[in-house]
This record gives sequence, structure tokens and C-alpha cells, in this order.
Amino acid sequence: MFRGQNLLFIFHFAFTLLNSKEVHAQTDSISCKRKVIAGSLIATGWGGSMSALYNVWYKKEDQSAFHSFNDGKLWMQMDKVGHTYSAYQIGSLTNDLLEWAGCSNQSAAWISGGIGLGYQTTLEVFDGYSTNWGFSWNDMSANLLGSALFTAQEILWDEQRIIPKFSYHPTSFASVRPEILGSTFGQRLLKDYNGQTYWISFHPFPSREHTKIPKWICLSIGYSVHEKLKGDMETFTDQDGRIYHAQREWLMSFDIDFSKIPAKRPLIKKALKQLNYLKIPFPTLMLRNGIVHGLPLYF
Repeated sequence: MFRGQNLLFIFHFAFTLLNSKEVHAQTDSISCKRKVIAGSLIATGWGGSMSALYNVWYKKEDQSAFHSFNDGKLWMQMDKVGHTYSAYQIGSLTNDLLEWAGCSNQSAAWISGGIGLGYQTTLEVFDGYSTNWGFSWNDMSANLLGSALFTAQEILWDEQRIIPKFSYHPTSFASVRPEILGSTFGQRLLKDYNGQTYWISFHPFPSREHTKIPKWICLSIGYSVHEKLKGDMETFTDQDGRIYHAQREWLMSFDIDFSKIPAKRPLIKKALKQLNYLKIPFPTLMLRNGIVHGLPLYF
């Protein structure tokens, strides 16, 4: 799931850095240089992060012949939503980098969508040679959905009206199975699905011109899980005999589309857009086990 976020954060940093005043002028020579810089960053980020992941993660695992693995029923599909989110965000960030380099909007959209899908596919190939996992067609479908969601919006509307986002809050469930859900904050951020929420943020009126509601105000629909401690089990009993019953959570809240916040300076506008990978805390309605809960602030 989050292994694909390595390139995402590299691009967040690189894109913000490259939009400094020193390289903000647009000339043919600078555009050519920018294409070289963008291509180098993508190749280095892709190859470097894959090499690091292989040595840190996959090299320690038992290897086998390439094989597939049906994991569609695990973790209540939270990992699949994570794949969609990662592919979308990698495509979005790559698109910003390619447009900065001078590529046309449509060319950048197609290329960045392909890069998002290709990067995630590389991870699936690694999984295919890992004894404990395998190449997942379910993951690939989620990857394709994320890349297609980004590219289709750029081609059809030349903007992103439907934005996948992410939020996290610590839970007590990770301490029950720290070897699986993480023992440190960083590990739990990546592994504890109970604390993760994936959102789809959108403006309530797609045209936006025919309403007085600010363009940057969004509604947001979220999905998460509760008391999910083992991927293939709906119930889990800990050492003290306490039983945990896995449940799905559906949420509705407000959000901010940072790309639509009016800003006079292009650099500020581009920097604000990079915040769109996170869902901002707001009052939230949560549906869990048929009961609606009102939360004053949800992270």
C-alpha cells in the first residue's frame, strides 16, 4: 500500500524546490533543461526508491518463483483503497513536474498516469517473487483505477474535481498486535488500517460557477475500519480473552481543495496544491455498524 508513497514524497519535495524564483522564467532553453531535470528526477526517484525498498523490505523475505496471490478479501479492502490513492497521487505529482518542464497538459496527463501505474506495477512484480505474498490482480485493478481517475479528469476537464485524500489518527488496536500493526508511530501510520481513513473530496456543485459556495469548499466521503486486527478474520481474540469484531466505517465531512484557493503568486498557488494529498480535520458524521456517530473533529 504505502510502499508506493516513497516516490510521492520525493516529488512533493522536488516540485516545491524546483518552483523557486531562480528557475521560474519560461524560455525554450530553460524548458529543455527542465525536461532533462524532470526526466532525471523521475528515473532517479523510481530506480532509487525501488532499490531501497528491495534492500530494506524484499531482500529480507523468502523468495520463490513468480506467482499470483488472491488477497481481495483481506483487510476489508483497505489496502486496495490505499493502492488507488497511491497511484492517483503519484500521477498527480508527476503531472505537476511534467507541466513545470513544459509538457502539454494532455501529454503530461497520459505520461503521469502511466508512471503512477508503472511504479505500482513494479512493486507488484516484487511481490510476485515473495513467498509470503504474490502478484495481486486485485492490487493491479486498484492501481489502474487510481491512475485512470487522475488521467481521465485531466483529459475531460483539465482539472481534478474528484480528489482522493488520506488522514490518520492513532488507535489503541496497534498495541494489541504491534508485530503486525506497528510498534512505533511511523510503523502504525503505514500499517494500522484502523487509524487510516481514505477520502474522496469533491465540490458539491461540479460547475462551481453557478453557486456562491467558494470553489475551495468540498464535501468528503471517507472509508475506514474499526477493530480490524487480522487480515483474513472478522473476529480476533487477544491473550486476555477480549474479542474484537471488525467493522467498516463510512464517513461524511467537509474538506478544502487547496488547488482552488485564490493566490496571486504562482509559487504560492503551486505550493498550496501540494497539500491536497491530506484530508483536513473537520466535524464528521460516521456510520458504523448501522449507528450514526457525530464527531466534533475527525482526523
